[in-house]
Amino acid sequence: MIRQSPAVSAALKSFEGLYPEQIELSLGRIDAALERLGRPQDRLPATIHVAGTNGKGSTCAYLRAMAEVAGLKVHVFTSPHLVRFNERIRLAGDLVEDRQLVRWLKRTRDAIGDQPITPFEATTAAALLAFSEVPADILILEVGLGGRFDATNVITQPAISVITPVDYDHKQFLGTRLEQIAAEKAGIIKRGCPVVSAFQAASVAKVISETAAAQSAPLTVMGRDDLDGVPEIVALPGAHQRSNAGLAGLALRTLGHPAISRQSIWEGAKTATWPARMQQLAPGPLTKGTGAANVWLDGGHNPHAAHAVADVLRQMGGGTALVTAMMASKDHGGFFKAFQGPVDAVYTVPNAPGHDGASPEDLARAAALFLPNVHAHTSFEAGLKAAAASGIPRILICGSLYLAGEVLALNDQGPV
Repeated sequence: MIRQSPAVSAALKSFEGLYPEQIELSLGRIDAALERLGRPQDRLPATIHVAGTNGKGSTCAYLRAMAEVAGLKVHVFTSPHLVRFNERIRLAGDLVEDRQLVRWLKRTRDAIGDQPITPFEATTAAALLAFSEVPADILILEVGLGGRFDATNVITQPAISVITPVDYDHKQFLGTRLEQIAAEKAGIIKRGCPVVSAFQAASVAKVISETAAAQSAPLTVMGRDDLDGVPEIVALPGAHQRSNAGLAGLALRTLGHPAISRQSIWEGAKTATWPARMQQLAPGPLTKGTGAANVWLDGGHNPHAAHAVADVLRQMGGGTALVTAMMASKDHGGFFKAFQGPVDAVYTVPNAPGHDGASPEDLARAAALFLPNVHAHTSFEAGLKAAAASGIPRILICGSLYLAGEVLALNDQGPV
């Protein structure tokens, strides 16, 4: 089973206790840390800053693949990781090595001293330090939460800002109205810097347009014609992934780097990889116990993502059993409602250890309002075993990126 390096775990643990557990969105703490590190955010390659609710990670994967096909060296920062923290920092194409990572984490810890900071802010500072010291052509920087007060929003002049589809999520931090959430995401738009946006709900599009106008930031909204620049069938399954690829292509065309051609955009759309997005699991220690069933994995955890995955299941045809864990704070009913039709049974399980997961019983009650044959289980192993015994030909493990990471670790299938 794949696990994090003890040295990396110890370095990460050193940031604990510097700030209360409750998140208070602010840029002051990371600004202070970066000042002590010599402002690495001012020494970065051309930066593509990506915010949104759904599709951020996939869009980043397409951006990376398209740029690398063009021969460019690409840094990438994403979160959360699935199996190892190293997945968050990709340096000129490769995941950061343990010794390098520990060195940058320790330098950041020394610079911070006793000043208050959250672990995400501290590790973002360490990532920016790494990106500033390793040469590359492009940095793809994914927002962690929101945008306006996210730790990545210390970039004052991105080469381009990208906003993927915006929907309800993290209401406790971003607001309960879609317009409020959109305003937080649009907070990455900087004065005079170009911005591209995916298809959006009318209320979201209005907020993005008004924010861009206020910042004198040229705005390009994705249109149907932008899908013509990518293949009908892209690397990741689903119509929503073709839209993500189209958005990435639009962003790179807007960026205007001379090395990036329409051909590299086309080829990158066909070769991108991104784990836990309708990923069929390979043979491994976990899947060997599931009999004849095909086992798929998706980390989507809100209604918008669930609708996209349900559409993929409808296109695939055949029966599907869900094995599901979710965070307690998510919209459980909205998630399960999206699966009406293509799902034949549901097996609810606890979330990965160490996370505030909803109880399997609460999830089962929410699922039973919309779906048939719902069963609650006290462990993931028991739920997966029951799903395999059902004879349903496809098992989809879904609802939580934390569960997805645990599944990949159990199957010895960590991202590379």
